[in-house]
Amino acid sequence: MTFKRVRAGIYAATTMTLVTACASPQTQVQHREDMLAAAGFEVHPADTEKRKELLHKLPSHQFVMRDVGGRYLYMYSDPLVCGCLYVGTQHAYDAYKREMFQEHLADEQQMTAQLYSDPAWSFGMWGGPWGPGFGPNFGGPGF
Repeated sequence: MTFKRVRAGIYAATTMTLVTACASPQTQVQHREDMLAAAGFEVHPADTEKRKELLHKLPSHQFVMRDVGGRYLYMYSDPLVCGCLYVGTQHAYDAYKREMFQEHLADEQQMTAQLYSDPAWSFGMWGGPWGPGFGPNFGGPGF
């Protein structure tokens, strides 16, 4: 892999992290939960004291697996936003992971396109610590 591609990947990943960080935690959780439901996870509200107690025993906003009669079920606990438990099969979990991968790939492609939308852009005109190589010949000789 060339240095230029590695650098482009780092810039895309950094930009995506910054963009994601701008969304509120509640918005991020809600988006994830929408994707869980679309992937086939069932929503079970913690509508009794016993369910609330059990919900709080699971790690919040993380997947856990449980073997139930030789079949794995995936659980995602949200005691804060919806006060519910998402439960899905291996098929639902795989569908969720595929959708997340596609979304991240699309976001990365969009950010990469935005990063390189104007090849005439030159950081050199702005001065700064980045040095030569950040203009039209980005990654070219002398960098």
